[in-house]
Amino acid sequence: MKLGLVTYQMAEKWDIPTIIKNCSETGFQGVELRTTHAHGVEEALSAQARAEVKKQFADSPVRVYGIGSAFDYHTPDQDKLRADIEASKRYLQLAKDVGAEGLKVRPNALPPNVPEAKTLEQIGKSVREVAAAGNDLGIKVWLEVHGRDTCRVDRMHTIMDHADHPNAYVTWNCNTGETGASGSVKANFDLLKHCIGCVHIQELWSTQRYPWQEVFSLLKGIGYGGWTSYEGPGSSDPILVMKCYRRIWELYQQHA
Repeated sequence: MKLGLVTYQMAEKWDIPTIIKNCSETGFQGVELRTTHAHGVEEALSAQARAEVKKQFADSPVRVYGIGSAFDYHTPDQDKLRADIEASKRYLQLAKDVGAEGLKVRPNALPPNVPEAKTLEQIGKSVREVAAAGNDLGIKVWLEVHGRDTCRVDRMHTIMDHADHPNAYVTWNCNTGETGASGSVKANFDLLKHCIGCVHIQELWSTQRYPWQEVFSLLKGIGYGGWTSYEGPGSSDPILVMKCYRRIWELYQQHA
């Protein structure tokens, strides 16, 4: 597996040279660049600026593996839904231009007064459309297991059944509430293991929050060799935190 950094929180105020410097120094191999943050990798970038972003990463040991968008597909407002789908397609092109391999999208809620089944179908069909567009560009689409109600794994499984596209994957998000009575996440993991495209990990030092060793072992069991990326709070000493985090991550892998 590969160790990455989601720039949400920890690196939200870093520019690209700082991201590359800090990740290089601490052994983080790649980044998922969150949109709307200080690094400014957005649709508005010119072709030249996109090429410059790509070159900065290509000339470093750090890979920009993904773009983390905030586009979502749960809204009952069909104009907003269409706007987010079309924006997602444009960000697929951005991902390709800067050398990334995927684009993260998400649901964020179950709207009130709309049948749950209708919303889950809408999200899935939206993902299918974006995944088809991504397939044409060679860019994967990762649907984050996200949202107050939509993060429930059985619902996400239904969404992915509606998506039904080989280029549609999930970002396993290691959410609280996924463990059963025994403390295991296996039953929920098994519902989505066939379509895990990348993984967000959080406080690896807190085993009460999530059964980290189990999830690393489950990932190893399915032959997962993709990104496991830290998504967590920043620090006044990010280098120290990132170095310690990498060592904990290494130990979980060694025992998986």
